[in-house]
Amino acid sequence: MADLKSAFLKVYSQLKSELLEDPAFEFTDDSRQWVDRMLDYNVPGGKLNRGLSVIDSYRLLKEGKELTEDEIFLASALGWCIEWLQAYFLVLDDIMDNSHTRRGHPCWFRVPKVGLIAVNDGVLLRNHICRILKNHFRCKPYYVDLLDLFNEVEFQTASGQMIDLITTIEGEKDLAKYSLSKHRRIVQYKTAYYSFYLPVACALVMSGENLDNHVDVKNILVDMGIYFQVQDDYLDCFGNPETIGKIGTDIEDFKCSWLVVKALEMCNEEQKKLLHENYGKPDPVNVAKVKALYNELNLKGAFEEYESKSYEKLVTSIESHPSKAVQAVLKSFLGKIYKRQK
Repeated sequence: MADLKSAFLKVYSQLKSELLEDPAFEFTDDSRQWVDRMLDYNVPGGKLNRGLSVIDSYRLLKEGKELTEDEIFLASALGWCIEWLQAYFLVLDDIMDNSHTRRGHPCWFRVPKVGLIAVNDGVLLRNHICRILKNHFRCKPYYVDLLDLFNEVEFQTASGQMIDLITTIEGEKDLAKYSLSKHRRIVQYKTAYYSFYLPVACALVMSGENLDNHVDVKNILVDMGIYFQVQDDYLDCFGNPETIGKIGTDIEDFKCSWLVVKALEMCNEEQKKLLHENYGKPDPVNVAKVKALYNELNLKGAFEEYESKSYEKLVTSIESHPSKAVQAVLKSFLGKIYKRQK
């Protein structure tokens, strides 16, 4: 895994060098240094799971055949396109949410002298994806399919972000807007398509597959993405901050979390009143009351039941897929997230 990651990071360096010498723009030293620093700050800093998944998935689809250096490079380049897409979303998300830190460092727009230049940097990050695809895939028969795929997933993610933002407009905090179906819609569009479907779709396209023939794979991966987000929501409240690497603030932030929509479904009128009065307030006393209600309702038990049912349903769907190679890809994804603690 360490070897795979270091080889993957070498591809990042190559792609970055190409972008910094892009003939479509005459760089000055200042502009080249800005983009260089902006990329290093925002693109390679995460866990890189989405990007590495493209290589993993492609390898499994090839059913044990040794990959050529060119295949590894191209799968890595597509993986990096997903990491660039993620960076673009996060840079802009952090501005919208007025966040302070990301991956243990100040958000990019909080860095001295960056400020709202970060908005344009987000636009640049999005455009870099098209440049990378043009540089390395223009002559491939599936070039247009890749462009379509990235455009569609970006549209779905931005639309999911919109539902999330308009549901939590400041001054209009209303828990009545929250439901399991609303939670599912936000997660499906905002997270599941780009985090779960996109890496596998890239590998399928590179293998010469037509994505229209793999709607069942998309549906399974979207369900997996929703399950992953429910785990995230659960860990935000019940996880160990030292294990997950952050202190959860979903209650204070009035997030449309699975826990709150599940609680609303299970509450009596008195408990519902308590939730309405305390949810979305920054005071630790309010937060403690919400957590106490979650324990009273045994949301841990509700989550464990949800987890086992989701897992069984996903395994059944995966095992009914006709292709053993596709099954292997999906099982590999599920294995990484089932019962995770962080």
